[in-house]
Amino acid sequence: MGNEQGFMQSCKNAFEAASKMQNPLIVHHYDCDGITSGSIVASWFEKNKMPFRTRVARKLDEKTIDSLKGEQRIIFVDLGSGSQLVKDLKSEVVVIDHHQPQHNAHIQANPHLFGFDGGSEISASGCAYFVFQMCADLGVVGAVGDMQYPLKSLNKIMLSQAVEKKQISVSTDLVLFGRGSRPLMQLLMFADDPYIPGITGNESACKKLLSDCNIDQKQGEKWRTYNGLSKQEKTSMVSALADHMSLRVSPKAANKLTGEVYTLLNRPQGTELSDASEFSTLLNACGRNNQAELGVKVCMSKPGAFDEAKVLLAAHRKNLREGISFAAKNVQDLGKFLLIDGRGAIADSIIGIVAGMLYAGTKNKPVLALSLEPSGKIKLSARGTRDLVNKGLNLGKILSQAGASVNGVGGGHNIAAGATIPNERLDDFLREFAGRL
Repeated sequence: MGNEQGFMQSCKNAFEAASKMQNPLIVHHYDCDGITSGSIVASWFEKNKMPFRTRVARKLDEKTIDSLKGEQRIIFVDLGSGSQLVKDLKSEVVVIDHHQPQHNAHIQANPHLFGFDGGSEISASGCAYFVFQMCADLGVVGAVGDMQYPLKSLNKIMLSQAVEKKQISVSTDLVLFGRGSRPLMQLLMFADDPYIPGITGNESACKKLLSDCNIDQKQGEKWRTYNGLSKQEKTSMVSALADHMSLRVSPKAANKLTGEVYTLLNRPQGTELSDASEFSTLLNACGRNNQAELGVKVCMSKPGAFDEAKVLLAAHRKNLREGISFAAKNVQDLGKFLLIDGRGAIADSIIGIVAGMLYAGTKNKPVLALSLEPSGKIKLSARGTRDLVNKGLNLGKILSQAGASVNGVGGGHNIAAGATIPNERLDDFLREFAGRL
């Protein structure tokens, strides 16, 4: 059990320091959790008519830290705890982060310092919510986007408060993307979280499944969505999908088809913004396409931002489907771990998502996926399972140590982590990685 009182006090301390900052630079990560947490901080300053600036950072390397040394006041969100270089900053600094801390410099609101697991119990957006006490719905979106599903511990406290504030409603249902925004055929054809072998991308199989369930795709001239089905039709469809997944993958994988779903009551209903999972994917589409600033505008309900982001979403989901298909056909079993070599086939911006979506919870060994960064260096993403973590796996620690051994950098959570290494040191890294498992 973590020290809840201590963590909440650290959030108050962070608020006291951050709220007094004049024109701070808010530095946040580029993924969904980074965008939502950065948006929460920015929303507080905007609401209170206080000037601020934002900046997106993929990682806090020497180049990034050097560029920040002229700043007087910095708020790091979803970044900062995991970089030793942050200690060198002489600026006034507040860190709101959920990664395993590498230092105790500056004022920090970090769950790990109070016995909570930042990889599963709260994300950076949740920390930002508890610091600034606003935008609980964005806190939930960030947690879902950071694969912290189902919500528990500090995340559950935040969810309860979001429900109490009538920002979110909770139900149990199918978790496929597009329940309320996609026609049934698209819902099945483009299913990628979870990926459904034999259904995803297979038009004839999708038609057959709906036909076998006696579900009409149209009602008059209008294409039907999952949310528009009767209770009996929903039950029939979910049962057919579960039977299919049990046979093709495993009963455990079939369980991932349903779960808690979160409807955002103050966002436009019937759109991707009204569902936490769909909202998180939209934000990831922005961040992974180098437009995290657009994601912040969506979170802050800026005019025209949502329409612009939907264009990125379509391309993002296409890239994910192609990446998942490649990974499924090219995964290698190297004994202690599974390897996906996505160099030249999967973009470095989505390699971690692909690894997490394809193998989360279905394997008894970690998966290591790699791709090429534009710089030519190798980007590595590792994913484990909760069972492996309970047995002692800590990928954040392993990638930090293995990365440093080959002149690279790495870190993250016990269940999910990343690293960047020189191209020519891959074999050395793989030996180090295997040796530390």
